[in-house]
Amino acid sequence: MTEEKEYDIEDVEKNSDNRSFMMQALANHAPWVIAYASNKLHADKELMLEAVKQDGQLLYYASKELRDDKEVVGEAIKNKWLILKYASKRLRSDEDIAKIALEINEKSKEFLIKTT
Repeated sequence: MTEEKEYDIEDVEKNSDNRSFMMQALANHAPWVIAYASNKLHADKELMLEAVKQDGQLLYYASKELRDDKEVVGEAIKNKWLILKYASKRLRSDEDIAKIALEINEKSKEFLIKTT
């Protein structure tokens, strides 16, 4: 059984640009630390992919490019469908993303963009 490590906000803020620290926090099941990560780390696909797998809400902090990344968005909405509203317009009109979202919750259709 993995022991959960507690993180102090001061330590998290000091390590906002430390990728190793952030990856270790995710390994320790403390995804909230990602909210304090630097913009550079919010653009790190591997880091953000792991983060949204643990807490889909963290897509909110992802870079614009990652909010347009099908893999990252797909994992985020599997974890928390409502976060679909923060996906790029392109992905909100994507058929595969729509299928994932609608399978999880029909209410997600209000965030999808219909294409004709």
